[in-house]
Amino acid sequence: LGHSTVLLKLRDQFWLTDPVFAERASPVQWAGPQRFHQPPISLEDLPPIKAVILSHNHYDHLDRMAIKALTDKTEHFLAPLGVGDTLIEWGVPAHKVRQLDWWQSPEMAGIEFFATPSQHFSGRTLLDSNRTLWASWVIIDGDQRIFFSGDSGYFDGFKTIGEQYGPFDLTLMETGAYNVEWPHVHMQPEQTLQAHLDLRGRWLLPIHNGTFDLSMHAWHEPFDRILALAWEQNVSITTPVMGQPFYVQYPCRGLTWWLGVDEVAEPEPEPEPEPEPEQHGRVTNCKCPRQNA
Repeated sequence: LGHSTVLLKLRDQFWLTDPVFAERASPVQWAGPQRFHQPPISLEDLPPIKAVILSHNHYDHLDRMAIKALTDKTEHFLAPLGVGDTLIEWGVPAHKVRQLDWWQSPEMAGIEFFATPSQHFSGRTLLDSNRTLWASWVIIDGDQRIFFSGDSGYFDGFKTIGEQYGPFDLTLMETGAYNVEWPHVHMQPEQTLQAHLDLRGRWLLPIHNGTFDLSMHAWHEPFDRILALAWEQNVSITTPVMGQPFYVQYPCRGLTWWLGVDEVAEPEPEPEPEPEPEQHGRVTNCKCPRQNA
């Protein structure tokens, strides 16, 4: 749905990662990183959620407005240690909140969730740095395994997680908002690909991109770099348009849709009608059901 917000459907129930629907990833809505696009679905139109799965408390991953709007329609909130206290302060009933340390594992509706390590940090103000935990997540539904990275620098923990819980059918991996000055807390695309391989992932879905301007690189650069690397190393990668479904059972590489997206120019007075833009990109080895289109 944009950035690190992913709506999963497992066992006919819906699970939502790091829901951020605010206009800005910021403590205030009149300043800070602004959205490039609106969410493809509104909070009001989301289905009932079995559980919200949170990685950490940074503003581009923990949106107070979204949490408050989701409270009534969400059965559980899975959060790293300390983050759940924030949810309760915001009005989420305590019985809905499950706070977990690394390697702890609740089971819900027959699905196992493991809070696993990541290499990052936390904080929402100048006074609460690293007072709450951050995590990645392993999701096991029978024979189907999914990994959600949250935010992380590259570290040996990916190999450990891959050895203990892999192989994974799908990895949702941070690929964006990186900088050479932040090597310990965010990954360059080359490291993202290596982490996917360490995890023994089958399909890689790049997240944490295309929604907020959080670094100095062009908004489309993460897509360009990770796609080129994946093709070079024969790694299965999917890049669905935000809001488009991806079926683990019927995987599809998708389109290089960002190649057809340009900056929006100021309209001229009474402009002449423009023809529909050509669709750029290609579909490779696509097995998607037709309703994906």
